[in-house]
Amino acid sequence: MGPLKGLRIVEMAGIGPGPFCGMLLSDLGADVVRVDRPGGTNILGIDYDVLLRGRRTVEVDLKSPDGVALVLDLVDRADALFEGFRPGVMERLGLGPDVCRARNKRLVYGRMTGWGQEGPLAHAAGHDINYVALTGALSTMGSAEQPIPPINLLGDFAGGSMYLAVGLLSALLEAKTSGEGQVVDAAITDGTAHLMAMVYNLRHFGYWTDRRQDNMLDTGAHFYGTYECADGKWISIGSIEPQFYALLREKAGLADAKFNAQMDRTSWAPLKQDLVEVFREKAREEWCALMEGTDVCFAPVLTMDEAPAHPHNAIRETFVRRDDVVQPAPAPRFSRTEAELSHGPNEGRVGIDDVLGSWGAR
Repeated sequence: MGPLKGLRIVEMAGIGPGPFCGMLLSDLGADVVRVDRPGGTNILGIDYDVLLRGRRTVEVDLKSPDGVALVLDLVDRADALFEGFRPGVMERLGLGPDVCRARNKRLVYGRMTGWGQEGPLAHAAGHDINYVALTGALSTMGSAEQPIPPINLLGDFAGGSMYLAVGLLSALLEAKTSGEGQVVDAAITDGTAHLMAMVYNLRHFGYWTDRRQDNMLDTGAHFYGTYECADGKWISIGSIEPQFYALLREKAGLADAKFNAQMDRTSWAPLKQDLVEVFREKAREEWCALMEGTDVCFAPVLTMDEAPAHPHNAIRETFVRRDDVVQPAPAPRFSRTEAELSHGPNEGRVGIDDVLGSWGAR
């Protein structure tokens, strides 16, 4: 099932953004075969890795000519291959894009790195926090006192995995008309910089400062942020538009005229302190009863234990339980070619002959 049914993709086993891209593509129906080292890749020692769900895994010794030959047999039958090694590693293994595309000219070859395939930092080690730091993104996040990374959601997964997936699918679509594949260079620094387009634009025109917690979207504004409630739990407010702000004032009892000048930046800090006191007057559930489902632009800040049980998430089945592990369901949704989980991460280890047999010949 899924809109990508029929696509054959080879994933060279890695960590972080590569496996997430493989999960996304397999969630949407692609037949993704993960090529792993003998004994497997398990950096964190997790017995059940959700990022590996939905696809078959074969173990191949890439240091042996026979192992490389087996991967090239997969390449002959594949629509795409993607890898997440440092630049030059696949070439040294004998599996670089020139070799693979000589075997299969329609092959789309995706390359996931932090810094890109070239540039002064291309061969240096790095992690998500470093990539988002270099793009200017990290400087905008955190408290006024220090930058704080948004775990690895921005760089690894949004700036990396998603851009790799879009790049692969775009090149696959183009190959349908040209008859030729190409190489996709998906650098996390490039993707993260691209995601910052609006913020860079706002800064150019003077609507964004370099001070954290001083801007409308980084909790500098009193009408866009998180607030602690009487029970120690938190809520989120995003009442930007005038009509939504007016409703916030109504629901929270903010009748004082000092709240009139919503967009006066000089008033944001004192009004924010006023709201801190207002929201501490009631428990989170009391604020939910007043505001949830209205146009205030409100939501409780749920823990990961609470989120799957929330009525909205439960009705939409945003989270599913598979193998007794709660995990996000495939996204987005399709009206006709519904995406579904075919199997969990520990069900997919097979012999490479099984894959070659099922893929047949191109």
